[in-house]
Amino acid sequence: MIELREVHKGFGAKKVLQGVNLTIPRGESMVVIGGSGTGKSVLLKCVLGLMTPDAGTILLDGEDVARAERDAFLARFGMLFQGGALFDSLPVWQNVAFRLLRGSLARPRDEAREIAIEKLRRVGLKPDVADLFPAELSGGMQKRVGLARAIAAEPEIIFFDEPTTGLDPIMAGVINELIREIVVEMGATAMTITHDMSSVRAISDKVAMLHEGVIQWTGPVADLDASGDPYVAQFINGSADGPIEAVR
Repeated sequence: MIELREVHKGFGAKKVLQGVNLTIPRGESMVVIGGSGTGKSVLLKCVLGLMTPDAGTILLDGEDVARAERDAFLARFGMLFQGGALFDSLPVWQNVAFRLLRGSLARPRDEAREIAIEKLRRVGLKPDVADLFPAELSGGMQKRVGLARAIAAEPEIIFFDEPTTGLDPIMAGVINELIREIVVEMGATAMTITHDMSSVRAISDKVAMLHEGVIQWTGPVADLDASGDPYVAQFINGSADGPIEAVR
């Protein structure tokens, strides 16, 4: 479904992606791991077309992302943002139905509200939450609203940007379970970027390790602990000693 071939991206003298090669099969959940500042978010933005690679090719279902018609292209995606990214001035249901109230996916207002309430139920929130504002919700509830918005338009592909950041371990576990259930239920292709190993083990089919601008290792999550790769071993064990230099 998604293929990256020798993708490069830099900012001035700083080279972030230096020849990324990665394939994400249709219907699979790929998690990209790596330390802070390794380029995970840049990689995601390049796939979405929010940034243009300096070199290389990104294909979505065989089509070059750079040549895709933007509205039709973006309509295939759902996104759960790291900080929730909810609109403070809109009630919850309008946040969830944001894409269903405008553009090529627009539905009648009543229908959009019904879909929003259905998606809120799917992530474990009651209908009375629909008319609250984001500021009236806890962090975990806001994250669920963000997840409901990500799936509101029944996307083929869902991106998750650090889905458990800022959550306590129990709520992080709840969100991980919801993500896994929803991705399997929808048959969606998923790409997640995270450094939370509990998320990695809970939601991935395959894992890719991004370091120094390239994919150092990729394989099934079941092979993670026995990868034989020193970068992966150091990262998943949280060790200060190894090929990855800790910033002191």
